[in-house]
Amino acid sequence: MRHFGHIAPEVRQRLFHQEPCEFTVDSSARLLSAALGATLYSPATRPRLADDIVKQAGNGVVSMVLCLEDSIDDADVVAGEENLVRQFADLDSRAGVEPPLLFIRVRVPEQIPDLVRRLGDSARLLSGFVMPKFTEERGIPFLEALTAAEAESGRRLFAMPVLESPELLYRESRVDTLEGIARAVDKFRDRVLALRLGVTDFCSSYGLRRAPDMTAYDVQVVGSVIADVVNMLGRADGTGFTVTGPVWEYFRVPERMFKPQLRQSPFLEVQAVELREKLIEHAMDGLLREISLDQANGLLGKTCIHPSHVLPVHALSVVSHEEFSDAQDILRPERGGGGVLRSAYTNKMNEVKPHRAWAERTLLRAEVFGVAGEDVGFVELLAAGIPG
Repeated sequence: MRHFGHIAPEVRQRLFHQEPCEFTVDSSARLLSAALGATLYSPATRPRLADDIVKQAGNGVVSMVLCLEDSIDDADVVAGEENLVRQFADLDSRAGVEPPLLFIRVRVPEQIPDLVRRLGDSARLLSGFVMPKFTEERGIPFLEALTAAEAESGRRLFAMPVLESPELLYRESRVDTLEGIARAVDKFRDRVLALRLGVTDFCSSYGLRRAPDMTAYDVQVVGSVIADVVNMLGRADGTGFTVTGPVWEYFRVPERMFKPQLRQSPFLEVQAVELREKLIEHAMDGLLREISLDQANGLLGKTCIHPSHVLPVHALSVVSHEEFSDAQDILRPERGGGGVLRSAYTNKMNEVKPHRAWAERTLLRAEVFGVAGEDVGFVELLAAGIPG
C-alpha cells in the first residue's frame, strides 16, 4: 500500500517531486508510525464491514480502527466480536485484496488474546489493538495481554494507547499520570506504534464541545493537555513516540457564525473554486486549520470518523518542495559541524544543529507521504485525490 496509491500513476508523477513509498503490514515500526495518516474509525458491528474496508482502501485509506468500545452500545459487544471474526474471515478469503492496516479497539485486556485466538488464520490481517483510557495502572494489563497474544499467535501486534482519562486532564494529577504513562509505554516501547489523543473525552469532563469554527487548540483546557502530552511523550531525543491528532467531529454544517477560514487565492490559481465551496459547506475549513495546528504542535496523523476527512489529512501531510529542500540542506554530511545557511528558496535561515530534528522528521514524512512538485500545493493534491 502507499499514500495516494488510489490515483493514477501518471497523475502521481505530475503531482510529486518524490512519490510516497510503498509499505506493508510487515514494514518497520518507525515507518508505520509515520504512515498511519488519517486513521478511520468504524463500529465493529457494521454488517458489511469487509466490503467497507475494501472500499475505503480503494479511496486511499491506509489505516482503520474497528471499534468495540465507545462507538457501539454496551449490549452489542458480543455481537460486535462475532461480527469481527466473520468479517476478517471474509476479508481473508478475497484473493488479491490488500486491506489497510487494521486495528481493533477493545474495552478490556481479556478481549485481546480471546479475539486473536478466535480470528485464527485471518489474524494475519490484524496490525494491533487500540487501548482506551490509558494510564499506567489501566494500561499495563492491556500491554501484557498484547504481548501474550503476540507470543501465542506468532504475529507481530502493535499497541495504540488512547490518552483520554480525566486524571490526565486534571491539573493536580496530570504530571503524575503522564509520568506513569511514560513508564508503561517505555517498558513496551517496541510494541507501541503511536499514542492517540481522546479530545472528545477531555471535553466531556467539563461539559464542553468545540464548535465547527473552533479547533481543539482554541479550547484552552484541551490545548494545554495536548501541549503537555507532546512535551513529555513526543520528544525528538529518541525517548518520544508518534502522537496523533484528535478527532474532527463535523462533516456538514448548516450554519456558521464566523467567516470561512480558507483563502480564495490558492483555489482560484488552479480553478478549483467549487472545491473550496464544497470544503466550506462541509466544515472542512476548520478541519484543515486543525490539521495545520496539529503539525505545528508536533502531532502526526489524525483520528477520523468520516471518510471525507481522510484526504485533507493526507494532502496536508505531503511535504512541500520547499520543506524538502530545507531538510536536505540541513542534513548534508558536510553540515555535521553545524552553522547557519540561507535556504535554497532564499526566504529563511536554516540553522543546522537546532533544525536537525525537524529535518529528520520531515524526511521521514517525505518518505511516506511524498514530496509535492515545486509548483504543486495542497489544493491540487486535494482535487486529484477525490474519488471520481
